[in-house]
Amino acid sequence: MASHGTGAACLTVAVAALLAVFCGTGSDVPGPVVCLTVVTALVSLWSLRLRRRDAGTERRVCVLVLGDIGRSPRMQYHALSLSKHGYNVTFVGFLDTKPHQDVLQEERIRIVSIAEVKGVGVGPKLVTYVTKVIIQCLQLLYVLLRMELQSHLLLQNPPGLPGIAVAWLVCVLRGSRFIIDWHNYGFTIMALSHGQRHPVVRVAKWYEHVFGPLATHNLCVTNAMKDDLQENWGIKATTLYDRPPSIFRETPLKLQHELFMRLANTYPQFQHRGCEEVEVEKTIFSVRDLTDNSVTLRAERPALLLSSTSWTEDEDFSILLKALQEYEGFIKGGASLPSLVCAITGSADLGVCLHKSSSGLDLPMKVVDMFGCCLPVCAIHFNCLHELVKHEENGLIFRDSQELAQQLKSLLSEFPSSEGRLGLFRRNLRTSRGQRWDDNWDQNVLPLITAP
Repeated sequence: MASHGTGAACLTVAVAALLAVFCGTGSDVPGPVVCLTVVTALVSLWSLRLRRRDAGTERRVCVLVLGDIGRSPRMQYHALSLSKHGYNVTFVGFLDTKPHQDVLQEERIRIVSIAEVKGVGVGPKLVTYVTKVIIQCLQLLYVLLRMELQSHLLLQNPPGLPGIAVAWLVCVLRGSRFIIDWHNYGFTIMALSHGQRHPVVRVAKWYEHVFGPLATHNLCVTNAMKDDLQENWGIKATTLYDRPPSIFRETPLKLQHELFMRLANTYPQFQHRGCEEVEVEKTIFSVRDLTDNSVTLRAERPALLLSSTSWTEDEDFSILLKALQEYEGFIKGGASLPSLVCAITGSADLGVCLHKSSSGLDLPMKVVDMFGCCLPVCAIHFNCLHELVKHEENGLIFRDSQELAQQLKSLLSEFPSSEGRLGLFRRNLRTSRGQRWDDNWDQNVLPLITAP
């Protein structure tokens, strides 16, 4: 620390002496040269100040997401893993949705909220977008340059415009190491709404190709993306699969019943229809005996179908709706199948995933969470889905609504018996649980953080 302070003081004296010499001697050196010399010296002085390290620098990491922290589970898991290993984390992002309670309660994690920038609200869309990027650059520079010096800056991409360039510049100025966690490619997501040939999409693709390789280290979510980054971008990345943290597990019957009771207060689809019994508490799925507090699932219950969505262009819910219509047709045609209650989230008998990767290189995190709760899944096909969903082992893969409808018919034909294919998939998930997030992170990310 003394050397940095001494260096800054000496540089200040040198700049003052240089100005005095030029002013006092009537030097013939052109004014622009003098100005350039002074500016260079001042920038060097400022850089020394920005890079001033202390005893805690190597134990500080900034986690940055240009999105809602509460809707960024993977980055929350990064922050928690860092804190468990003794790092002090500055978590920067939008605070629209409440983050996980573990993040809020962890003393080593400090959340720095930034406002979502809207840009100029009048004029062409291009003007709005450009002004938004400029304002966001200034906002990020202000936040990142004012905080204590961090040993690493970990950025989620996408969204990476303008985050990648700003984070890289800050790391250059401050001597921090820069890590990008590639969840997908931003330009492929933009192409869903604008088309591949739109100028903004082309600029975004150029931007990611130029600034992406500047990171010190790179993480990605699949081996397919790892190969693509290496072959087409010249980026060497480490695959960090999404894995469920320990909070994801099968829901005990008592908690299931409590959830169904709460839902029944709001949604009539969960309410029991029939004669009420004094010593029994019922929902359409479960029964609680009030004499001994025991809970059982009703033999005549409907199947509960679960899906979750971010309501983005890469998820087509019409596929599920058409499949449900065909399923209803099977019942009307005489098939012995249970009724269905379809929910967007909650405990369930079967999960459905309609996520189609915009790049074909990332995996749906909702399926990771479902598997963490031992919930079999029917998922729509795309290129690298096999890295997560093993067809006929932990779920099924479909390509259209007709195939999904046939899968629902097949899986639920023996419901609620646990002896059919649905029960087999659930048993496979129970017995073949892979790595949890903590072990996966320790194996793949911690070595990058601790490397000299």
